Amino acid sequence: MSEGTMTTDPRHRVAAATASVRATLDGLVEVSVWSMGADEAASTLVELTRLRSQVAELELRVARHAETCEVGLDKGATSTTNWWAHTTKLTRAEAHRLTKLAARLDEAHEPVRAALATGDLRLDQAAVIVDAVDALPADLADAGVVAEAQAHLLAAAADHDAKGLRVLGRRILDVVAPEVAEAHEARLLEADETEAKAAASFSMVEDGHGKCHGRFTIPTLHGHMLRKHLLALAAPKHRVAAGEPVPGRDLPTRHRLGQAFCEYIETRHPDTIAHAGGVPATVVVTMTLETLLGGLAAASLDTGARISAGEARRLACAAGIIPAVLNGVSQVLDLGRKRRFHTEPQRIVLALRDGGCTAEGCDWPPGMCHAHHDRPWHQGGATDVKTGRLLCPQHHALAHDPRYTANPSAHGKLKFVKRT
Repeated sequence: MSEGTMTTDPRHRVAAATASVRATLDGLVEVSVWSMGADEAASTLVELTRLRSQVAELELRVARHAETCEVGLDKGATSTTNWWAHTTKLTRAEAHRLTKLAARLDEAHEPVRAALATGDLRLDQAAVIVDAVDALPADLADAGVVAEAQAHLLAAAADHDAKGLRVLGRRILDVVAPEVAEAHEARLLEADETEAKAAASFSMVEDGHGKCHGRFTIPTLHGHMLRKHLLALAAPKHRVAAGEPVPGRDLPTRHRLGQAFCEYIETRHPDTIAHAGGVPATVVVTMTLETLLGGLAAASLDTGARISAGEARRLACAAGIIPAVLNGVSQVLDLGRKRRFHTEPQRIVLALRDGGCTAEGCDWPPGMCHAHHDRPWHQGGATDVKTGRLLCPQHHALAHDPRYTANPSAHGKLKFVKRT
C-alpha cells in the first residue's frame, strides 16, 4: 500500500465520501460501456466532466487545508506542496500551480470556487477568471466593479471555453467600467509588448540530412505580420499565378506554410536585405561551370554547407548570378593603394576563400568578420585580396594591439601571442 493511501476507516465526511467514490469507481474498472446508448453516453460524458470539476475543487480545498496542517513536514518534506508532488507523482510545477490557485480561490474568489464545486465551471476556466479579476487595476475605487467583473465572467463561462474567457477577461472593464477601460488596456498592452520584446529569441539547428529545425519567440505584432505574409504566399490565388495546380478547396496546411516560408526567404528584394561585413547578407553559391551546364558535382555555400547540382541550377534560374571566376579577370580585385577599404567583390572573394575568421581556433562566420590588411594601410599596405584576410572583431582588435604578435601558421591561420 503506497504512502497516502487510507489505512483506517475515515471519519470526516469528505474523507468518507472520497473513499466511497474511489470504491465505486474501482467497481467500474471491468464494466464495459458498449451497451450504453448514444443519448446516455452523451449525458454521462457531460456529467463526468462536471464531476471532474467538483473533484478538482474538493482537491484544491483539501490541499489548502493540508497546508495549514503542515502535512508532510513531519516526514522531512520542505513543504506540503513538495510532499504532495512527491507522494502523488505530480510534477512540482503542477503541484505549486494548484496550491497557488487553491489559495487565491480561498482568499478572494469564493463565487468562482462555488461554481467549480457545483460542476458549472471547468478548472482552466476558473484559473482564467481568477487571473483576469486579479489583473484589474489595484486603485479601482469601486469594489463593486470587481464583483461585477467576476460575475460577468462566470456568466460568460457558460458559453465560452478558457481561451475565449481569456480574451473577454482582458476587455472586462469595457463592460463593467468603460470609463477606465481604455487606460487599463493601454497599460496591459504596453507591459505585454515590453515583455515580448525582452523575450524575443530565435534558434536554428541543422540535422545533417538537408533540413534545418528552429524555434522562435516574437511579439504578437510581428507574429501576425509574418503569418499574413505567409498566408498570402500560400493562398490558392498566388499558387495559381505561380503556375501550380490547386485542386478544389485547398486551405493552407502546415506543409504549404513551410513552403511559403522558403519562398518568402528566397524572394526577398535585395534592397531590403541588411549588410553584414560590408556585403549584403545573402548566401553565395559556388559551383563549376560544368555543374551550371548540367553536371552532377555538388555546389557549395559560403557558410560551408553543400547543395545538389539541381538545387544550384534552380537558384541560378530564379536569381541573379555573381560570377566568382577563380584566377580570372571578370572583377578588379586588386586595388593597390587607390582605395582604403575592401570592395564588395573583394569581400565576397575573401569570404569564399577564408570561410570566416582566419585566427587559429576561431569559428566566426564571414558575414560577422572585418576585412584586415596583413600590412596595415597606414604603413603602405595595399587593399587587395592577396594581402587581405577576414578577422572577427575581437581578433581584428588584437591584430592592431601592440601587446600581441600575429604569427601565420602553415595553413594560413594567424596565431596571436602576447608579448613578454
